[in-house]
Order: sequence, then structure tokens, then C-alpha cells
Amino acid sequence: MLIDTTLREGAQLFGAYFSVDMREKIANGLLALGVEELEIGWIGQEGLEELIRRLRPVAGQTKLSVWTPCRDVDIRLAAELDVDRINVGVPVSDSHIAARLKTNREGLRERVARTLLIAGLLGIKYLSVGLEDVSRADAPFALSLAQIAEETGAARIRLSDSLGVLTPPETQRLVTAFRNSLSIDLAVHCHNDFGMATGNAISALSAGSDYADVSVLGIGERSGIAATEEVAAYLSIKETTHDYETAHLRPLCHTVAEAAGISVPRTKPIAGKDIFSCESGIHAHALSKSTDLFEPYSPQAIGAERVVAVGGKSGRAAVAQALGHHEIPWQTQEIPALVSAVRKLSWELKRPLSDSEFTELAKRH
Repeated sequence: MLIDTTLREGAQLFGAYFSVDMREKIANGLLALGVEELEIGWIGQEGLEELIRRLRPVAGQTKLSVWTPCRDVDIRLAAELDVDRINVGVPVSDSHIAARLKTNREGLRERVARTLLIAGLLGIKYLSVGLEDVSRADAPFALSLAQIAEETGAARIRLSDSLGVLTPPETQRLVTAFRNSLSIDLAVHCHNDFGMATGNAISALSAGSDYADVSVLGIGERSGIAATEEVAAYLSIKETTHDYETAHLRPLCHTVAEAAGISVPRTKPIAGKDIFSCESGIHAHALSKSTDLFEPYSPQAIGAERVVAVGGKSGRAAVAQALGHHEIPWQTQEIPALVSAVRKLSWELKRPLSDSEFTELAKRH
């Protein structure tokens, strides 16, 4: 299951400022996608209460959650909000405990236990405890803290690879260790500093994690986290274990890109405009025989379209196929000269030919 945190982690992207109206638009796109939980912001965030008011009537089965640091005053503020879940962040590596929290391991244990007891007294029914920087923490200590959290009322433990240093096998081992020692929900938050986030998130789910954090286009602090569109498409199309409405992914990605002021690379998985575009002669010829030879799923699965063009990399089969597509009569002996002309013009233009350019060139030959 997915916890989409575009409106919390994603909103922390350097230079990104989402208005309440834009946050509502993004949230509605995520609700249409069908994610199980929306982490819609953090305690003290501008416009948070207004956003909750707008989303509450339309959230349906999707849980609304907010993030807060492990402080009594913030827990009390969170308890007053009309949300389903509270996500508490707790740094667990020794460097964070000393430098950020100005305490030690025992002091952190006491703080977590006290905070969870207060949360219970305030009537918070689902409290998620996020173990920040768990990938660099002392493993026995981090696990003992998770067990204390479970014993004092936590409903979920969220393991955060805050600096994105884990690999998929390491992520699986980490999740397995916690899964075998806890009976409550388990989640992961995988950062992408070494490009491992999506792979780590999927590996965590396969190892027994109940949830994985994701963000549209993977946006967030630094290199961001696992990408909503990648994980949702993999789970729905490749594994077929979920039924996310993947046709909503591409429009959602472009909405977020515009709001965040970033561009979507044309080869970006799921979202890129050219991921079903083909010019290479060998691939184009193969696609004419069977599309699944070089496509892992159909373009329609994500609301995209296939584009096969001729250009500097095209061969005889691709040019002949293009002639047939445009219903241009041709003779076998004419193909070599046309292939040469197509390649020459394409290299001059430094791109594949448009339909009109190809048909004009073909008629001249």
C-alpha cells in the first residue's frame, strides 16, 4: 500500500511553493489514482487546516495523515486536526540523537514513551512512529525503540533511509528484521540519493512492509524519494497485486511538475513523453511484428501513445512500414534510395522526420 507524501515530503523540494488550491488539485489527482494514504502536510504548515477541510468530504477510503516532530506541544496540536493518522518523526542514529535532540539513547526512549502515552490520552487512534536515519543507526537500539513504541500504543513503525544509502538487498534485510519482531504495521521511506528509492520501496514491500512512502515524480528533499508513478505502475501493471488507476498518472505528473517548476525528462519512466517513441530500425521492425517484444506494457495502460518515426537510424523495414502506414505505393527497388534520403535529411535536421516531411520525401522518390 502507498502513502503518498507529495504534499509533505514533496513540498519540501527546494524552491517549490504549492498554494492551497494547487495542493487540493494534486490531492484530488492522488485520490483518483487510489492511493491508500495521503500525508498532506506537517504541523504548522500554512493552509493545512483549510486543506483538511476541503479534502475531508472527498477522501473516501483514503486515510488523511499529517507529520509532526516528537514534541508534546505538536502532538497536542495534531490531535485537534480532523485527520485519520498522525506520523511522528523520531531521529534514531546516534549523530542525530546527540546533535539534533541534545540527548542520549535513554533520553530518547523516555521521550518516545511519554509522547505516545500523551497521544493515547488525547484520543489519537493511529499513531505512526517514523525512525529517521534508521539505515545509519545502531540496529539493536532502533529495534528496541520500535518495540517500546509498539508497547506504548503505536500503530505503525516507519523506517526512513533518510540519506538514501541502502540497496534493495539491505532494505529487505532491514524490513525482515523489524517485521519478525513487530506485530503492528510497518512502512518505509526511501530516499533517492543514489537512485535506489523505487527499487528499495518495492523490495521493502516484497519483504513484508505494509506501506511504502512515495511522491509524484519522486520530488522531495535533495534527490527526493521513491516515485509514486513508478511504484504504482509496477504494483498494478507488473505485479498486478494492486488496482491503482494508472491512466491518471501522467496528467498528475505534469500537474506536479508545473506546480513545482521542474521539467519532466522525456525518457522519465511512466511520465516521459518519449517512452513509447521508437526510431531505431531493429526496434521499429520488431514492434511491427509484436509490440511486447520491446514494450514491458502497453501505452494505453498509462494513457500514453506509441510513436514510431523514421530517421537517421531507420532501415529498409522501418521505411517500408512507414510507406504502408501512409498508404504510399512503392516498389522494392525504390526503398534503398529512400532510406538514404531519409537518413540524410534526418541527420541534417538532427531529429526524426515528421509525417509530412516523410510523405513529401517519399513522393519525390
